[in-house]
Amino acid sequence: MRIRRFCLPAFLVLVLITPALMSAQFHEPTPDELKMTDDPKAPGAAAVYLDFQEVANDPLHYQSYYARIKVLQEKGKEAATVELPYFRGNRQITNIKGRTIHADGTVVPLTVKPEDLTTLSTVTNNGDALKFARKVFTLPSVEVGSILEYSYDLRYGDGYTSPFWELQKQYFVHKAHYAFTPFESFQKGEANKTDLRLMDAHGDKINSMQWWSILPPGVEIKSDASGHISLDVTDIPPVPDEQWMPPIDSFLYKVNFYYISAFSGADYWESEAKNWSKDTDHFAEPSNSIKQAAAGIVAPGDTDLVKAKKLYKAVQALDNTDFSRKKGEAELKQLGLHEAKRAEDTWSQKSGSRQDIALLYLAMLRAAGLTAYDMKVVNRDRGVFATGYFNIDQLDDDIVILSLAGKDIYLDPGEKMCPFQIVSWKHSGAGGIRQTAAGRSLAVSPMLPYTANTISRSGDINFDEHGAATGYFRFLMSGERAMHWRQVVMEVGLDDAKKRFDEALVPILPAGTEAHIDHFLSLDDIDADLMAVVKTTGTLGSSTGKRLILPGAFFETRAPHPFVDQEKRLEPVDMHYAERVDDDITYHLPPGMAVEGAPQDTKIPWENHAILTMKTTTDGSDVTVTRQLARGLTFAKPEEYQSLRAFYQKVAAADTQQLVLTTSSAPKGN
Repeated sequence: MRIRRFCLPAFLVLVLITPALMSAQFHEPTPDELKMTDDPKAPGAAAVYLDFQEVANDPLHYQSYYARIKVLQEKGKEAATVELPYFRGNRQITNIKGRTIHADGTVVPLTVKPEDLTTLSTVTNNGDALKFARKVFTLPSVEVGSILEYSYDLRYGDGYTSPFWELQKQYFVHKAHYAFTPFESFQKGEANKTDLRLMDAHGDKINSMQWWSILPPGVEIKSDASGHISLDVTDIPPVPDEQWMPPIDSFLYKVNFYYISAFSGADYWESEAKNWSKDTDHFAEPSNSIKQAAAGIVAPGDTDLVKAKKLYKAVQALDNTDFSRKKGEAELKQLGLHEAKRAEDTWSQKSGSRQDIALLYLAMLRAAGLTAYDMKVVNRDRGVFATGYFNIDQLDDDIVILSLAGKDIYLDPGEKMCPFQIVSWKHSGAGGIRQTAAGRSLAVSPMLPYTANTISRSGDINFDEHGAATGYFRFLMSGERAMHWRQVVMEVGLDDAKKRFDEALVPILPAGTEAHIDHFLSLDDIDADLMAVVKTTGTLGSSTGKRLILPGAFFETRAPHPFVDQEKRLEPVDMHYAERVDDDITYHLPPGMAVEGAPQDTKIPWENHAILTMKTTTDGSDVTVTRQLARGLTFAKPEEYQSLRAFYQKVAAADTQQLVLTTSSAPKGN
């Protein structure tokens, strides 16, 4: 949110105070810290924070940072390189100091001037183009056993901001101190009275300073009699690294401060939703040009559902710059284009961002006389919507809700290659705000059933008595997998996309075999299943005497089964979306070979969550193994993890079953 500073009409004398140095002073290490070789509180850690401090003073437009890190292993030496990202302009990183202290107490100061790098990209914030930059420095002469110590300041001109305390870091933190002095209006006492006021981006007066936090048990934020805020923590675990975690920022320990015009959460979301809905309706107003465009796409006799499908196909065909290439200001000017301010701009330019295209579709539906609403949702690949965090900027993308016969149909026109009546997993089960017939409300988009996301792998394998095999497979994909590969083709081109598909096959193929995609079918028809035709060759299984041992579950023999090797779980599980995977593989036996053993018919249920079934059938010299794994589960809490793991352990065991063949005589060549 952009904050503007206003002075009320009154005689005001501003006294500029140059603060004394607020940066933390360097500390002399203790003998125990110097000789430390490992940390019982963080077994196996490459490094640990001995101390961390972050102090923010909004009236003085100033933040200071201080860190001491103990290097315990070779990999921990990476902590010596420090990158400090910031937005150039009225922000500046200054007063960088650093030193390395060896285990014998030798001190090596930082003397090299930090490198100032500016990226070529810009970030837009409420219409302001902000240039992103970073300062980078590397502390000198780092060894295993060294203590790294550095500090720096961030100054931000005459603007106002609010800190974001990230308590969990790459390494275990022994102790940390945080402090914040907010804008004068939110401090207490006569000395802090001021006629200065803050206004938000809508021109409304800022009335309160709030914070949103996720804290360790028993830890509390403190506020003294003057309104200064502080937090002290000890023994903070490092940022977790577990398979299938939700977006990591959604559950790390943190405190996020912000200034808002509302007095309560209900007031905030009501006000922001009202402003958002007003802006949305303005952009998506069905102007005369939009009405004419819609009339040219639909026919008078079309049902409402057919109209919606035709309009969806039309906007999906436009250039979606979030999936192709965003045009810069100079290129837009050269092409006679401009940034879309209304839906009609997007239609006339045949190009727009995912948001532009979503709102164009909304305008088209309304122009065709259909009832439709916008919904602003969090992108689940980036975060989880937290209503207790009063910041509408946590919502990323727009989806459209079509109301037909009292039923809501959720659509994702801004997601390139997304089929009609499907939304990307990033936008399903996603919290946000939506328009309704009665106004606006907080809402969550529905999750898709496992039947919406399927992959069917079927094929035939021919082989000789030594296991030399050839075969063709058909991968038939719907939902997420089909959308993914269509988007990859858009991004890198067909040839490179086929190479990536081949690379994705490697970990799921049996040892000794390789596979390459021959071609895709229905690549441009998003309403059809996407087919990939794949050829495989190689030596399948192993030959021992009169026996040839082949994998029963062809694509699962070497595939990594999730969670099997992870005994305990600290964080929630997010598997993105429910899906079903079907395999139907027929082995054509060479002459003289018979089945000695085959995968047993298997049924492994996890009630209300998932089920695995396997079945083997023999028809003359053909053996067909079918396998289906249907998983309705998307999320699991840590306390549900053992049940989740137990299911996948059983699946992994079932997938190791083999097809054992025998011959009446020893194979030739043995």
